[in-house]
Amino acid sequence: MPEAVSDSEMTYRVLGDTGERVSAIGVGGWHLGLEHVDDQLAVRIIRTAIDRGINFMDNSWDYFDGVSERRMGEALRDGYRERAFLMTKIDGRSRQEAFRQLDESLKRLGVDCIDLVQHHEIIRYEDPHRIFDEEGAHSALVEARQAGKLRYIGFTGHKDPRIHLHALEVAEEHGFKFDAVQMPLSVMDAHYRSFEKLVLPELVRRGVGVLGMKSMANGILLRSNTVTPVECLHYALNLPTSVVITGIDSMEILEQAFDAVRTFRPLSEAEVNELLAKTREAALGGQFEPFKTTSIFDGTAQNPDWLGEEPERFRQLMPQT
Repeated sequence: MPEAVSDSEMTYRVLGDTGERVSAIGVGGWHLGLEHVDDQLAVRIIRTAIDRGINFMDNSWDYFDGVSERRMGEALRDGYRERAFLMTKIDGRSRQEAFRQLDESLKRLGVDCIDLVQHHEIIRYEDPHRIFDEEGAHSALVEARQAGKLRYIGFTGHKDPRIHLHALEVAEEHGFKFDAVQMPLSVMDAHYRSFEKLVLPELVRRGVGVLGMKSMANGILLRSNTVTPVECLHYALNLPTSVVITGIDSMEILEQAFDAVRTFRPLSEAEVNELLAKTREAALGGQFEPFKTTSIFDGTAQNPDWLGEEPERFRQLMPQT
């Protein structure tokens, strides 16, 4: 587990080999754009989180047509930007589309530099190849990093741990090491198509920052009636994660996140086994992890134009009509 340092209400860990000190809990950006969350509440959630020690801010270019990024940008004014580790994601696979989306994110967030930019939804085996193509998004992010528009580069995905491993292999073939990787880590994931079992050890071995998400899967895991929200967060915090990103759409849920950190102690083997035993039957088959077993949660499947064009050299192979 990354070295943990306690500071008032929050515990801090190190983001892989970057040396960055990040809060063990991060504010998920998607929930900030929900209909029942207005601008004022979103700003209040973010600023209260930062004031009380959470510094990791998650977001994405595609969340609610930019609403989540715009709200976060508003919250990060008046000195809050300097106290936050800011992350967002882009969907573009092509160099051109990656540049376009990154520039939009910078404007919405109201910043000159984003701490971590991640390739979003690496959920197909072809995605890493498109990114690392000479016309791909990787070259755009590297160039943007050289220009001071971002500091670190990572990728996310929620579909299959073998695709994550494939992405790491393709990156290595191109002489690149990701700074961070985001993936589902939960009491359910441990039983089915498990990122914890297949990908997590590899990230730790490589010194890549581990960003856990979907510890409750937007409440879907809780519908199994097998675990509580705090148990879900404790399980994820017990893994060698740098940050556990959790959705926060109310002040009550923010308080729940702080409660989980305050009450967390490393779980014994018996405690882990107890949680896994309670969730095993419900988890088999992935019914409470539909982001793995369906396309409902795949934004890029619903909006393929977000990816940009395929590389020209492959388009030339298509038969002329």
